[in-house]
Amino acid sequence: MSDGSSDASERARLAALEARLDAIRERDRPAERGTDHVAQGQIAWRMVTELVAGIVIGVGMGLGFDALFGTGPWLLMLFTLLGLAAGVRTMMRTAREVEAKQAAEAAQAAKPPQKDETRG
Repeated sequence: MSDGSSDASERARLAALEARLDAIRERDRPAERGTDHVAQGQIAWRMVTELVAGIVIGVGMGLGFDALFGTGPWLLMLFTLLGLAAGVRTMMRTAREVEAKQAAEAAQAAKPPQKDETRG
């Protein structure tokens, strides 16, 4: 049979092991997925809206100038292409903003935690 001091030391070792495992589980726990997927959907809709808005504004301007100057479909085609280019440019700017934000968040997450030097 085992004696009392052996059981107490085993319990202490198991408690220490459990505490270490809990610390590792807490550290490696994935981030909550609360608003991340919603934010990505919002970004996607923002980019689509920017593209469509550029094209619609270009078509509207082209139709208006064609009616004003009587130039036929030429200004419509020109401003539609300009609206497409403006929409793509705006989408790319949004993508760069999102990429920079994600890189900053990744750098912040990768930074090691600061040690409390007041403790010994």
